[in-house]
Amino acid sequence: MADTVREIERKYEADDGTRLPDLTGVDRVAAVEEAGTEELDAVYYDTAGRHLAADGLTLRRRTGGKDAGWHLKLPVAPGVRDELRAPLSEAPPAELTALVRSRTLDRELLPLVRLRTRRTVRVLRDAAGAPLAEVAEDVVRAWRLDGAEAGKTGPGPAKARWREIEVELLGRGGTGLLDEIGRALAAAGVRPASAASKLARALAETGQGAAKAKANGKGAGGKGRKKAEEPEEPQKARTAGDVVLRYARDQVRAIIELDPAVRRDLPDAVHQMRVATRRLRSLFRSYTRVLDRTATRPLGVELKWLAAELGVERDREVLTGRLRAALDETPAALRLGPVDARLRIWSERRRAGARDGLLAALDGPRYLSLLEALHAFLADPPLRRAAGRPAPEVVAAAVLRDHRRLARRMETALTAPAGRERDEALHGARKAAKRTRYAAEAARPALGGPAKKFTKRTKRVQQLLGDHQDSVVARGALRELAAQAQQAGEGGFTFGLLYGREEALAADRERALPDVWRKASRRRHRAALRP
Repeated sequence: MADTVREIERKYEADDGTRLPDLTGVDRVAAVEEAGTEELDAVYYDTAGRHLAADGLTLRRRTGGKDAGWHLKLPVAPGVRDELRAPLSEAPPAELTALVRSRTLDRELLPLVRLRTRRTVRVLRDAAGAPLAEVAEDVVRAWRLDGAEAGKTGPGPAKARWREIEVELLGRGGTGLLDEIGRALAAAGVRPASAASKLARALAETGQGAAKAKANGKGAGGKGRKKAEEPEEPQKARTAGDVVLRYARDQVRAIIELDPAVRRDLPDAVHQMRVATRRLRSLFRSYTRVLDRTATRPLGVELKWLAAELGVERDREVLTGRLRAALDETPAALRLGPVDARLRIWSERRRAGARDGLLAALDGPRYLSLLEALHAFLADPPLRRAAGRPAPEVVAAAVLRDHRRLARRMETALTAPAGRERDEALHGARKAAKRTRYAAEAARPALGGPAKKFTKRTKRVQQLLGDHQDSVVARGALRELAAQAQQAGEGGFTFGLLYGREEALAADRERALPDVWRKASRRRHRAALRP
């Protein structure tokens, strides 16, 4: 896997008359060390339609300097990027192109522009000599390359030249230090850069125009992706189509932006991407009066497939965490045999297969076809007549319809006999609760506070049902672990103990469910949704 470096930096405009102020007056900066000058030569690659630049990503082949090689920069937050590095080669390395597949959709990567930079570096150090930040004065020359002609959007010079200043954190500087340096530069007349990156400025100044956001929504260089449990704050929407398509765009954007994080095995990435696929599929099923079901049903089938591929790894991760926590809470006197090692081996065997299977799916043609279909859906959404009606009445009806479905499943579950039949009925109710929650979540731009409160109440029901289902799954895993331990002559006492605890927990959740459901399903909560 490529090496990763986290960049936290600020960029500033400069001209031939710009002079750096004395930065030893900045808090904690005791010395400014001259670190020399280097010549950097970089060729930036993108599709003819500049799909990477539109999302704030850059892929370059750079020679010169201490970090020559291929570099892929992925936005994390404003002013923060992860730079993934691979050794020099003639063509873009597969380990980096895989990370941009959700943007390029396997389109050819072409040389877009060439930048030659003369960089003069100074290192800011504290009183102990530790590096705090690096200040680079860059003189940049840019050329438009023949491979980018297909992406040219208007007349303009094929070459450009400018100066800029980059301030990058090193060690434990902290963003407060960047703020202090920024104020010192501002006092000297240096202003923040108008372009987010050298590539963005090169595109604009060599006649290729600014990169434009695509149909999947805002570029990834904006505020960064919120967690799956934190949908964006709603804005006013006039029609039902506005509401539904806004939510759909959010989920498509999440899938695309989370793809590299899933491939890099970053924490919670699989979970967030799986939630986005489920939200989108649920939207298609809940808002059939807005979106033509004959058009969205095939997409739903493919989203279900993707969620299942993501679920293998996610379910293993959740289950292992649950069992690990249960073992950690068990007194040493009751942990008989090599139970920790048994759990670790069991989990790692499952992880290896799950991880390989997921990456194969993301690299395969079926996933690519799904991404292409999602782009086509957003470009030409299959809207029905109700999409043009005022949003409140249409989306409220959809949420209440899903709630009635949930109520029927809850009635079945609460009256089912104990055992497997009740477990399956509760699992079905959990799915209905999740769908109702997502429908209400999507309706927030139209219904405001009532939809937000309705979402929270339904989420409580879903979480309780989810904890019950996790207990059902955990008991199955504990039976498997106990059987393996016994076959190896280790004994299964500890796993049997944990099984009993999971049984007790499930019974506790079943006792709590009627009261939680009663509070969530009160008539006044449903009435508040009606426009």
